[in-house]
Amino acid sequence: MVRLRPTSIPPPSVLSIDPVSIVKTIFLPLSVISTLLLGTTLVLGLMIEDAAEATLSHQVDYHLWTSLGGMLFATMVHGLVMTYFIGTGRWFEETDRAYPHNSDCLAASRNLKSRTILAIIGGFGLLLAAGTLGAAADPASPVGFTGWLGLEPATLHLLVALAAVGVNTWTHLLEYTALDKNAKLIEQMMSHVRRIRDERGLDS
Repeated sequence: MVRLRPTSIPPPSVLSIDPVSIVKTIFLPLSVISTLLLGTTLVLGLMIEDAAEATLSHQVDYHLWTSLGGMLFATMVHGLVMTYFIGTGRWFEETDRAYPHNSDCLAASRNLKSRTILAIIGGFGLLLAAGTLGAAADPASPVGFTGWLGLEPATLHLLVALAAVGVNTWTHLLEYTALDKNAKLIEQMMSHVRRIRDERGLDS
């Protein structure tokens, strides 16, 4: 006999939500914009002819502002994904307690969340490292950074920036896949909830 906790029963409006549609209509365009901003930042950086030349300072300015915009936007997108998984994780726990379920939906969702958040942390760390090295590599910077492991500051910045763009693009793909899988887990759990509610006549 399934024992229900009335305070945790999702209302019909929640049961009618289409999580797969939400993923496709919100996350996908945001991730595309984030990737384009990061790619544009990389291209503008490669187009800088001489960062020490005062007459070409506008090239550095363009690269600087697009990099700040790209980093902030990518961070926002990653933050939205983390918030989504934290929220749905709590939903899975509450729903599993209210409607005991023998499937592994809760465990699978937790696994998706853990893997995705680790990738997000790695992508964000590379963005931060690329931005820091970019500021240090600027000839006008008072830091006086001379390079590391025999590599020039500009070369180090370029290598880390390439890694940051590549890893964050991969992370967006991973996020989309994880969100899609999590949405299907939600639908599976909601189907179980609908069945119990129909059996109990809770929506009649």
